[in-house]
Order: sequence, then structure tokens, then C-alpha cells
Amino acid sequence: MIFNSRNVSQRWVMAVMGMLGVTMAYVMRACLGITLTQMVVSVQVQGRRSDPLTAVQHDYCPLPGTTAQGRLLHSSASNQTSVAATTTEQGHVHGDRRRFDWDEETQGEVLSAFYYGYILTHVPGGVLSQKYGGKHTMGIGILCTAIFTLMTPCVAHIGSRPLAILRFVEGLGEGMTFPALCTLLAQWAPPEEKGKFATLVFAGAQIGNILSNLLSGFIMRYIPGGWPNVFYFFGIVSIIWFIIWCMFVYNDPNSHPFISDEERDYLKRSIGRLERKKDLTPTPWKSILTSGPVWALVIGGAGHDWGAFTLISDLPKYMSDVLHFSVTENGLLSSIPFFAQWVTSVAASILADRLISKGSMKVTQVRKMYAFIGNLGPALGVMCASFVGCNKIIATLCFTFGVALMGFCYPSLRINSLDLSPNYSPTLMGLVNGIGCLSGMATPYIVGILTPNRTVLEWRLVFWIMVIIMMSTSLIFLFLGSGEVQPWDDIKQYRLSENEKDNKHDESNVIQLKSIEDEKTSK
Repeated sequence: MIFNSRNVSQRWVMAVMGMLGVTMAYVMRACLGITLTQMVVSVQVQGRRSDPLTAVQHDYCPLPGTTAQGRLLHSSASNQTSVAATTTEQGHVHGDRRRFDWDEETQGEVLSAFYYGYILTHVPGGVLSQKYGGKHTMGIGILCTAIFTLMTPCVAHIGSRPLAILRFVEGLGEGMTFPALCTLLAQWAPPEEKGKFATLVFAGAQIGNILSNLLSGFIMRYIPGGWPNVFYFFGIVSIIWFIIWCMFVYNDPNSHPFISDEERDYLKRSIGRLERKKDLTPTPWKSILTSGPVWALVIGGAGHDWGAFTLISDLPKYMSDVLHFSVTENGLLSSIPFFAQWVTSVAASILADRLISKGSMKVTQVRKMYAFIGNLGPALGVMCASFVGCNKIIATLCFTFGVALMGFCYPSLRINSLDLSPNYSPTLMGLVNGIGCLSGMATPYIVGILTPNRTVLEWRLVFWIMVIIMMSTSLIFLFLGSGEVQPWDDIKQYRLSENEKDNKHDESNVIQLKSIEDEKTSK
């Protein structure tokens, strides 16, 4: 087999398989966002303001096939908001697909339930991967998520509450993904290739978002059976990935039976002291929790995640409920911004590595600049999209511009834990992603509460909240963040150096006191 050949770079095999693993994690996480548009009963809302023209442009968007004149006549017929809704009971059958009567708040609860489980296993996943390696920690997590994804259609027909519980358990398995990947990257990624490796691996997030939207739309439209096939397809593909992962990926170069001697020697020379130590002391929690750069990363990552989770979970809903795209249009157009993000992240990582390797900029400068661009871009994009009203083309371009610039966060916030502490990066990643998951828990629920009528004005408030959070957190990272290895990364050496400083300080005090006494004696 080609993977067994010693001519194949095994560190790149690990990177590609890691990227595909992240892809599987994200398609199983994100596919519910677009699938919900076909799982629930559709509601179209039309509202009236004092100026009917303003209402047409900014309050609600017309359904395909209606005219502006017809909408104005309808609006002038009543001074109250009229709601045209298709209402059915839970058991109504829409063609050959069953639809559920879940309101926006219920949908938000189902979408956010995943992150309640996701947050709980980040730190345990980091501890487990530090102790036992990242291969099986990540593999078992993805396998569990795949099994629960296959169960989703059956549980959904029982009710929204059982589905929320299933999504919670699904999040438990997937929460170990990123801490495990940090362990593997610390073992396999040379410092001069760290940006490219991390960006390639974490680019699976964008690819997952692309495939979840694009393929889900086509599956629901063209494959008999409708929306349940989305979960069956992604669950089966993820199980296939798990089998290949177990066959060809190993925890570190020393345990890999197929790696060439040249590659193993190169990794030992290049990674050197940054390689994960086998005799690590217990995690220095006090040093980590009192570290300014760590908390700057936590806050910056949480702000980025607020925007990312808002777009991942709710962009398909905006495309469907507000702009009224069809399911195939929704799948295609919701995937375009994430494709642009993937291209940007790859280009930005190459540029970052070049700037650092040539000495044009320091690591800290690159990480801060990229993080600010990566948060500013989507903030501007979503606000522009909300102010263009119902212009589908310009709105899609605004979303694409904003999400594309979010790709700058991958060679910055996403890999900053590797900069701060290669030895304890899984724990840092678990801490950062775990707290960031609070955003994933909050955003779908808040969107559900703030958009009961699914109008442009309601969504504009959602986007304003997103802008304020992303910009304020990025400023904190800009002032307090760092790209340098922290002294507590090697805690034994750190304690030794601190003791040496104390001893030298004590010796200097003794010498100073002795010199003072000698002066007094001479006088």
C-alpha cells in the first residue's frame, strides 16, 4: 500500500488524515443547521412599518414569485403584522418527508445542545491525549459521534427533547478532537512547518462546513427519502475514516513502523526540545491559569468562536428564512463563504510562515495581526449583508467576504496554544476550545429568541451583537497576546531557574551585607 511505503512522508499522511478527521467532525456537527430548514414546518412572515417601502426593503423579504406592487397592497390593507404560516401537527407528512412543528426557540435549543456536551470533554480530552497519545483519543471521539449521527433521524421522530439529548451526547465525543490533534501536531510538526501543518489540519473545519451545506442540499433535493439521508451518509463516511485512521496513523515518529530513517532523524533534529516529553510533571495549572497570554488567547478565541458558531449554525437559516433560497440554492450559496475561508486560510498560513522564517516579523506580531484581521473581516461582512436587505447577490458577496477573512484566524488563534506551550498544548487547546464552546451554547439559543419573526431587522440585532463581541475580544488579544514559548512549558527547568534566581538573589544580599559590615569595621 502507498501509505506503507517509506518514500511517503508520514508526517503529511498524519496531517491529511487529521484534516479529514476534522472534516468529518464538522460535517456531522454542522449538517443539522441546513437540515433543520427541511425538518421543520416553514413559516413566512410579512410585516408593516409606517413607511411601506422601508418595510419591503428591510423588514421582510418577498417570497419568490411575488411582486413589489402586490406586497404593498397587502401591507396597506392592514396596520398590523400579518403572518402567513403553514402550521401542522408533529406528525404531518410533507411529501415523503415528515416535518416537525418546532418554533425558533426550540430549534435553537436543539442546535445549542451539542455544545453543552462538547464543552465538557475538552480538558479531559487534553489530559487523556497527553497521557495516552492523540491517535485513539481522537479516533474514538469521531467514532462515537458517527454512531450518534446515524441515530439522529430515528430520535428526531421521537421529539425535540430526545434529539437535544442525543446532540448533547454527540458533543461529548467530538470534544476530544482538537486537544488530541494538538498532541499529534506537537509530535509531528517541525517548527518551520507548523503554520502549514496546523492550517492544513484545521482547514478541515472549512471543508466540513462546505460539504455539510453543499452535499446536504443536494442529498435532500435529489435522493429519495429526504433529510434523513444526510445523517446516514455522513455517519457512514465517518466510520470509514475511523478504520483508515486506525490503520495508518501513529502517535509519534518513534512508534511508526513505516517511517523512513531520514524522516525520523529530521523530525528529531527539527522538533528537538519542543517534542512532547514522556516524563511530564503534572500539568502546571497555577502557572497556566495566572498567565496573561493564555487568558488573552481564551478571550480572543471565545470572540472568534461566537462569530464562527453564529455563521455555522445559523447562516443556512438566514439564507432560507430571510432570503428565501431554495434548498439546493441554500446548500450551494451557504458553502461558498466557507470555500473562500479555506482558500484564505491556506494562503495566509503560507505568508505567515514566510514572514516568520525570513525574520520580517516576529511570531507574536504575526499572530496578533492575523487575529485582528480574522475578527474584523466577518464583523464587517455580516453588517454589510444585513444592510443590503433582500438583495440576494450582494448579501451573499458580503457573507463571502467576511467569512473569507475569518481564515486569518487559523494561522493565529487556532495554533497559538502550540506557540505558548508545545508540551501542554492539548490542555491549553482544551481550555481555549472549552470556554469558546460557551459561544456555541449561547448563539443558537439567542438567535432563536431574537428572531421569532425571521425578519431582516431582527437578524441585524444578532449581527450587531456579533460585531461588538468579536471586536472587543480581538482588542484584548492584540494588547495581551503572545507567540512565544512560556517559561512554565518546561516546568522542571522553570522551577530550577527560579530557584537559581532566588539563590543568586540571596547570595547577592549576603555579599552586600558583608561589604557594609566591612566598611563599618574599617571606619
